Amino acid sequence: MNISEILTHLGEDRKKYFNAVSPPIIQTSNFVFNSLSDFRQAMTDELAHNIYTRGNNPTVEILRKKLAALEGSEDALVFAAGAGAISAAIIGNVKSGDHIICVDKPYSWTFSLLTKFLPRFNVSHTFVDGRDINKIKKAIQPNTTFLMLESPNSISFEIQDLKACAELAKRHGIISCIDNSYASPYFQNPINFGIDIVVHSGSKYINGHSDVVCGVLCASHQMVSKIFNSEQMTLASIISPNEASLILRGLRTFEIRMQKTHESAMKIAKWLDGHPKVKRVAYPFLESFPQHELAKKQMRGCGGLFSVYFKTDQPEKMELFFNRIQRFLLAVSWGGYESLMIPFIAFHNMEDREAVQVPWNLVRIYIGLEDANWLMEDLEQAMEIL
Repeated sequence: MNISEILTHLGEDRKKYFNAVSPPIIQTSNFVFNSLSDFRQAMTDELAHNIYTRGNNPTVEILRKKLAALEGSEDALVFAAGAGAISAAIIGNVKSGDHIICVDKPYSWTFSLLTKFLPRFNVSHTFVDGRDINKIKKAIQPNTTFLMLESPNSISFEIQDLKACAELAKRHGIISCIDNSYASPYFQNPINFGIDIVVHSGSKYINGHSDVVCGVLCASHQMVSKIFNSEQMTLASIISPNEASLILRGLRTFEIRMQKTHESAMKIAKWLDGHPKVKRVAYPFLESFPQHELAKKQMRGCGGLFSVYFKTDQPEKMELFFNRIQRFLLAVSWGGYESLMIPFIAFHNMEDREAVQVPWNLVRIYIGLEDANWLMEDLEQAMEIL
């Protein structure tokens, strides 16, 4: 099944809803049954039946089918946020006394889950440099049950060898999971390398319009069913049918959005990589990136996110740079139409922030769908102050 068929046809049985072109929003809390036997059958498998929208819902189910097909998994679940998907994946596969291995520099809420929440339930963790498979191997303990990857991560874009990680995890009976938000299922499919669970912040490229917060979990039907019947149903981290509809609408343009943002980002990253005001650009598809060959092996593209280390030894000039920027918005996240920047210098006067470990001359840039030359003009005039 090609991507166009997935995005515009898969799961859309139009005969069921008056031959409408767009999938309907089934905005209801619960569903009725025609007979006692129908009711009884539905209660045996809530994931496969519509009973109550905290569980399954027809609009959400269409979205689940498309996401699973895009990622190449048997099934998928959709959550209220990416952090919800990550938490369900991890909590659903560990117990008291277990040990988790996680790559360095993970998403902040993954870090929070491992360092603040799970230790309360006697679940320990070890952070490792995931670029070296031997360091992951050495971190394995007799009670290690879960391996959390993030490849690339979303600031320095460090990469793990997914095939090697999956094989290592399987040899030791460890569940492997990856946050695939950076590449999206358009550019990378970790299931194909043997990874057990793939999670996403669907708020990013999958939705693509900066108007919905959601999370995605893709895995085998057995894994999805286990997490659905326990973590998702119990903790109720769900999205509404209306939000699912917005994401379905966003997926209509997923392919062309991903192509556009990658092409523009590649053009701007290459230009910045040779700029006299720039020390270094971190973007996996640049030849200057230390893990460039592995990136090309595992990914079909990068999308619009990269980081820039500017050449300046004066924080005041970095402040002036952001005051001069006009066409980029200062904001977190990525994946929408709008080009964005995270000014890490803003965190350096804050206490208890992991972000202060990031150099103040580092700027994470997301290239959206605007004209690349127009964005480069803005960067050029802002860099004059450096």
